[in-house]
Amino acid sequence: MATPQELADRTKSDAKVYIDTVAGKDDESADGSEAKPFQSLYHALIQNLDKPAPTYLTKVAPKEGSTDGPTWEEAAKSAMKKAVGRVDQHKKKLQKEKEALKKEEEERQQRLKNLEDAKKIVLKEDPSLPEAVRIRLNNKTIELGDESKKGPRVKVFGRIHRLRVQKHATFLTLKDGYGFLQCVLPAGDLTKNYDALLFAQETALVLYGELKKLPAGATAPDGRELQVDYFKVLGHAPSDTEAITNKVSRDQDAWDAAMLDNRHLVLRGENASALMKLREFVELAFVDTYRELEFRKVSPPAMVQTQVEGGSTLFKYDYYGEEAYLTQSSQLYLETVLASMGQVYCIEKSFRAEKSLTRRHLSEYTHVEAEMDFIEFSDLLDHLEEIISKVVDRVLNDETAAGYLKVLNPEFKKPEKFLRMKYEEAIEWLNKQDPPILNEEGNPHVFGDDIAEAAERRMTDIINRPILLTHFPVEIKAFYMKKDPNDLRVTESVDVLMPGVGEIVGGSMRMDDYDELIEAYKKNGIGHEPYFWYTDQRKYGTSPHGGYGLGLERFLAWMANQHSVRTTCLYPRFMGRCKP
Repeated sequence: MATPQELADRTKSDAKVYIDTVAGKDDESADGSEAKPFQSLYHALIQNLDKPAPTYLTKVAPKEGSTDGPTWEEAAKSAMKKAVGRVDQHKKKLQKEKEALKKEEEERQQRLKNLEDAKKIVLKEDPSLPEAVRIRLNNKTIELGDESKKGPRVKVFGRIHRLRVQKHATFLTLKDGYGFLQCVLPAGDLTKNYDALLFAQETALVLYGELKKLPAGATAPDGRELQVDYFKVLGHAPSDTEAITNKVSRDQDAWDAAMLDNRHLVLRGENASALMKLREFVELAFVDTYRELEFRKVSPPAMVQTQVEGGSTLFKYDYYGEEAYLTQSSQLYLETVLASMGQVYCIEKSFRAEKSLTRRHLSEYTHVEAEMDFIEFSDLLDHLEEIISKVVDRVLNDETAAGYLKVLNPEFKKPEKFLRMKYEEAIEWLNKQDPPILNEEGNPHVFGDDIAEAAERRMTDIINRPILLTHFPVEIKAFYMKKDPNDLRVTESVDVLMPGVGEIVGGSMRMDDYDELIEAYKKNGIGHEPYFWYTDQRKYGTSPHGGYGLGLERFLAWMANQHSVRTTCLYPRFMGRCKP
């Protein structure tokens, strides 16, 4: 380390550098002049490392009681020694950085040389080997080779999910959207060729080799591996700053702007893809269950000129000069075909222009809706419990679907029994808690309150079982809901509440009296003329009927233990977001 004397012995210059510890600056605004002094001696030394040594002058305040002004005095030896020590550390740091850059450049040059050498290696499939049979990665029917017998030679397509390079071999975990397979490339031309050196996560390729049981003590998906004898890259993936691992990560907030913009890459992840596959199984489970219960599937229009759930949440647009909307629900259309088709359902998109950025609200969602003819309210409640239970059974009884569910929510169990609770009983329950669970105004709940999402969810989580919450007040429900003949203050309505999510279903008996429906239009300020086709159902042979709408995303959030319904969508649409 340089001493103050050694610094002094350097070639001296007549230059002076000024340091003012109070008013000086250690940034680009300072130049070491008396007018623009540095703040620290250390910074002054750094700025003059490779220059003839100047004289360093430090501003010294006058002694107490003196009338003299501040003076500039040569830096004290102790201060110089301390600053030189820090400078020496700085120089060592610079040297290390320089050596690291040099090493990095040497390694880069070596990689380039290796890549150039690797281009000389040309892989060729051995014609003496048996012809490979193409399989998907979920094919588990093929007999595997082991120490006593050869396994089949197969051909598999996929992308690299995980990559591990070792001296004796390169290990790939391949994925194809159906399953995973460990592939082993023994060291040699298979690992030293140009394409192998560019392997990166998401590289697309086809591999050939013998399918074998894993050696004892080893672990890999499905207890098997492919001993690769030939491969061909079909599409490279970047391994530098553009690598997928630098774009998306499980540790990132799934809803920050970067992750949403890269949703197409997030969907390649194990959890996201498992959720999308589970979604398919759940939707098909609804279809199969409805078919078992002899419901018929219909496809109502998405472009409408009537409201179902109130005008404030309608997406309006111009339809050839007329005002039209994206549908909030297909319920009204389903009701019109009860007379000709019997029990009906649909699984369609619904749209709500709700300005709600909660974890359970979407602007576009998948709506499972059904209508049932010639029923009583108790029949509707029994059906809701039945269809949810049957759908859950179908998922759990399918090995593949149950596997995805276990990845996402290993603790999931089918609910044994649903609790049936009236709205008035819920109000009483909320107020009996210690402390009471208050309404949105911070007061105890009273009859007529629209129980807020937070209170509703807290009640459901404490009770910790599915709840059929029934008989909501007329004033807080839609115009078409039938009143309870035994208590005209309330409707024959139901919400299905699930722990962790809250409401996943809303349903009711529908008004079946013509005059009562006309009066309901008037009371809610809705002109009945545009609804003539709906009202006519009460004119031409009315009947007691009811139905419901189930949010598929909320159902999935409950089953897969997702914090937000957004993760259950392929590309979620919610307030302020309509891309990519």
